[in-house]
Amino acid sequence: MTDTLQPDVVVPRLRGRFGKPYLYAAECPSTQDLLRASAQPEGAVAAAEHQTAGRGRSGRTWYDTAGSALLFSILLRPAPEGPPAPQLSLVAALAVAEAVEHAAGVDAQVKWPNDVWVERRKVAGILLEAAESSVVCGIGVNVNQSADELPAGRIPPTSLRVLTGMQHDRATVLADLLAALEAHYETWQRTGLADLLTALERRNALRGTPVGVGEVAGIAAGIAADGRLAVVTAAGEELFVESGEVGVEVRLPD
Repeated sequence: MTDTLQPDVVVPRLRGRFGKPYLYAAECPSTQDLLRASAQPEGAVAAAEHQTAGRGRSGRTWYDTAGSALLFSILLRPAPEGPPAPQLSLVAALAVAEAVEHAAGVDAQVKWPNDVWVERRKVAGILLEAAESSVVCGIGVNVNQSADELPAGRIPPTSLRVLTGMQHDRATVLADLLAALEAHYETWQRTGLADLLTALERRNALRGTPVGVGEVAGIAAGIAADGRLAVVTAAGEELFVESGEVGVEVRLPD
């Protein structure tokens, strides 16, 4: 199977305004850099076959194997008076989870605030970077990497290929993801996370898991309507975490 993210393959599959215009690079430092401070319209997408300086949250490096991962960024221009922009990490994570489920026939979970897991392994990550009146949302999905091509990480990684034993068409995954993201983004613009909470909670990877976020430690509960994570402490107090690095002990299935 010829697998490429070139425009002549991707653009005919797009079903909405997200992905138009579509910027493509065989290689670049980061797709985020192609859209930062850009005059492109909302929904513009930059995709690459390989990033030489890909990055994740908290300054971590995002590694990829050329031609195997889905690597792209999308330019969003949410209304200043609308819901808080950091909630977009959950909006994007929900769209990614749905695209992964559709492509691989697996149950995907949203790991608050910006990752997607399958079988307690990380299959995708999201990075938001604000610039003036826009937000550049970077998304990386492990698609066709073999097990030995996946880097070791704090959270064990996986890919659609590892999960299913077969190669997947990244252009199709991208088109499905953008369609889902556009629908959820428009819902979020109207009502915030309220109408997305049921779908998010159904995929809440942390519920019932011991976690530590900064000085808060306890058992993760639900995702609040404002995007915060509820954590129940040993004293029975329910605290809400707005942001931070989640420490979690990952127990992989037998």
